[in-house]
Amino acid sequence: MSLREPPTWDGPSGDPDDEQFGDIVEPTTLDDASEFDAVFIGEPYDGAVIGRRGAREGPGALREALAGVKTHRFGAGPVRSVGDLGDVEVPDGDVSTVQEAILETTHEIHASDALPVSLGGDNSLTYPNAAPLLEGALGVINFDAHLDCREVHGEPTSGSPYRQLHEAGLDAYACVGARHFETSTAYADYIDDQGGEIVTSEAVGDDIESAVERALDAMAGVETIYVSVDLDVLDAAAAPGVSAPTPGGITTRELFRMLRATAGDDRVAGFEIVECAPPLDAGAQTAAAGARAIAHFLSGYNGDSP
Repeated sequence: MSLREPPTWDGPSGDPDDEQFGDIVEPTTLDDASEFDAVFIGEPYDGAVIGRRGAREGPGALREALAGVKTHRFGAGPVRSVGDLGDVEVPDGDVSTVQEAILETTHEIHASDALPVSLGGDNSLTYPNAAPLLEGALGVINFDAHLDCREVHGEPTSGSPYRQLHEAGLDAYACVGARHFETSTAYADYIDDQGGEIVTSEAVGDDIESAVERALDAMAGVETIYVSVDLDVLDAAAAPGVSAPTPGGITTRELFRMLRATAGDDRVAGFEIVECAPPLDAGAQTAAAGARAIAHFLSGYNGDSP
């Protein structure tokens, strides 16, 4: 396993009462990861993107944005106990080679007691991020505009991770925030054939509590849950810095609320933010949304999900 030395975190506020994530996140190593509730791992890679690239710069932008976010959430208190393992060393080579190298690393991270929080990076790395959990019955809740279950023709892409996971034995799948006219019929049929649940962005807007219930109901019987956020699930106005921004997405407030509720399930064993592409962003608003999504998830994971 190869990890770069983790960065030093620092909260930018000059007010000593302003506790920020930059003040609490501590650089750590895999040997000490179990001392934390959650650990970050950066994945600076966008070689498998279908469309516009830029997500290789996502980990740095997410860290920078999160460093200045306050740790306190009303009704829950502050987030605590977060470490940073640094970025994975991404090897040269094709997408399969990269996935295999990341998989070796994520196997070791999942063996610790800490929750891995992957900072992407493109969606192709969902496969190696979640695959170590396939040793038991695994379900994935995917907050995404797309189903990402394309067939692999030659090399995997950012559009194929859930096809790969299903073929490797994924037991349950729910996509929350899927957009009309963004997915081909063949892929919608594939998810139906696999017994998956598709919750559209409109369904989220109509009844957010029901949307979360549908996703969690789809996880019935699994031992562990992996949660993925592709930032293109957000409306393009809120997240322009992604590979494929489109109108009709969910709001940041809807995403944050659903993440807190999902994180409160005690089967959650991994979390990721993917497709944050700073070169495509406007005013760093996509990184800001991604950073706050992490904060809300960690708050819910600590047992305070309302």
